[in-house]
Amino acid sequence: MLRSYFLEFCTLLQFTSRYFPAQACYYHSHPAGNAAVAKNVKNKVFSIDLVSDDPSVIACDMAHTPLEPSSVDVAIFCLSLMGTNFPSYLQEANRVLKPSGWLLIAEVRSRLDPNTGGADPDKFSEAISQLGFSLVSKDEKNKMFVLFYFRKKEKSKVAKNIEWPQLKPCLYKRR
Repeated sequence: MLRSYFLEFCTLLQFTSRYFPAQACYYHSHPAGNAAVAKNVKNKVFSIDLVSDDPSVIACDMAHTPLEPSSVDVAIFCLSLMGTNFPSYLQEANRVLKPSGWLLIAEVRSRLDPNTGGADPDKFSEAISQLGFSLVSKDEKNKMFVLFYFRKKEKSKVAKNIEWPQLKPCLYKRR
């Protein structure tokens, strides 16, 4: 799983490095305790985690960051929608993203597999679309992860009472 996670992480890094100029800002939410994205791209990165010993990581609740509204170009959630209040993390990403900003999500496949008790990935995408995003691409090629690439609409109204699917808890196996 660690190798697969690393590959998905590298895919997101390649995307951000390729499509955004060096002056772009990133909001990075991940288990960001080690600020890996910030250390691997030239861009300004705001690494956010609930707790961190690294002074370059902003320790806070991802639902309430100190970032200014419409201040970042990319929000990355890589295995970080683990909290039961994950919709509030995505609402916060919507607040801090600039119009036309990117929302990139890498999530464990089993959490989005209705055949095994997970959420329906289409309902997950629909809920995010109701926040004011358009799904640009969904990559399900990896056997462990699903990648979602959303773009924030220039002008959109956030739907009230979004029906968020419940993501299946992620159980870690010792290998």
